[in-house]
Amino acid sequence: MTALARSVDAEGGIDSCWRQGAPAGMSVSSVLFTGLGSEEVTADRLREAAGFAALQTSKAPRLVVALADSGDDLKAVVEGTLLGSHRTTKHGKPATQAPPEIAFLGHLEDAQVHYAVVAAEAVWRVRDLVTMPPNFLNPASFVEQVTQMAQGSSIEIEVYDEKRVAAEGLGGINAVGQGSLNPPRLMILRYQPAQPTRHVALVGKGITFDSGGLSLKAPNAMVGMKYDMTGAAVMAASTLAASALGGSIAVTAYLCLAENMPSGSASRPNDVITIKGGKTVEILNTDAEGRLVMADGLSLASALNPDLIIDIATLTGAARIALGERYAGLMGTAEGVAEIEGAAATTGEKVWAMPLPSELRALLSSDVADIANAKPGEVLGGMLLAGVFLREFVGEGIPWAHLDIAGPANNSSSAFGFTPKGASGALTRTILSVLTS
Repeated sequence: MTALARSVDAEGGIDSCWRQGAPAGMSVSSVLFTGLGSEEVTADRLREAAGFAALQTSKAPRLVVALADSGDDLKAVVEGTLLGSHRTTKHGKPATQAPPEIAFLGHLEDAQVHYAVVAAEAVWRVRDLVTMPPNFLNPASFVEQVTQMAQGSSIEIEVYDEKRVAAEGLGGINAVGQGSLNPPRLMILRYQPAQPTRHVALVGKGITFDSGGLSLKAPNAMVGMKYDMTGAAVMAASTLAASALGGSIAVTAYLCLAENMPSGSASRPNDVITIKGGKTVEILNTDAEGRLVMADGLSLASALNPDLIIDIATLTGAARIALGERYAGLMGTAEGVAEIEGAAATTGEKVWAMPLPSELRALLSSDVADIANAKPGEVLGGMLLAGVFLREFVGEGIPWAHLDIAGPANNSSSAFGFTPKGASGALTRTILSVLTS
């Protein structure tokens, strides 16, 4: 094999691939070499390399992966191959190529294989949901999609329509969704094992399209705003996967769904709304809408007094500027941050802990409400300021982690590792790791 690799000039760089016809005596159609780079070969590096190889084999009906070792390294290779095997189909067209059948040489426990498959399927579900065009995926149809995914599972589902959203005092979700012909929804997923060891509450931002509302985005900035429901998709897929794996941790997920549109009924700058729980917010920027719907979700989650709250959102452009498209910004309490950091290290996903400076709270002061949702004209520390706003709605003493995935949710450049161009499903496996640890 070494001689064959040399014959195609396979130099072994990261995110590189070389394909060669099968040598004599091998009953395969071709052999694929993928680079591991020059640094230490870790499970993370193997996962990414296997994923990149799988992304390059879009027409292969079957992939066989071989690794001399078993255990964690082989598990990582299988995970990467599965993650890289997802295929996106053009909307309204029949699938041109099914995901390949995957086989591996080596030994893994059945439970390890099952976990890898369920985790990969969760990522695939996120990618499929996020890729859907916004004229087909709105708050109501999002509910339909997730309900269909949950059929046959042990997940209990409760849905608030727009009338109940208003009646229950979910002022953030109501305010963001009231400008659209597609009314808002709150979708609650509950997974309750027989003897739960702990309770984790999840909150996901589900803005199925974000025009900015009356604080209208520029045309170029509006392209891609179908991705603004990625947080809700991640939390839905993670909860379904935890149920499929039979985890011992109880999960309650709040999916805060709305479409942010401008109209005669849309929320205005200077409007004052009341979030669930009673805190009032002055809206100074209708394009800072995600934190409004998340405030309702965090208030509902806090009322349960869970052992941990995790929220995830494509929340700020500032997160992309600060951390690029591969790292998620991580904020919260010390306990919550530590738990997410540990889970991300296990799954090979990238997070970066950021502070929540108390001095930023003064920027959100309002003369007419408990807090403002933004500081117009302030360009410094935007990711942190959003986290400071969310912290106001987390119950005192509850461990909490906030993930801003505005960067890694969508890969706008070429594929790398097991991440394709477009919707990535990033952080789904990290959340699942917490729910099954």
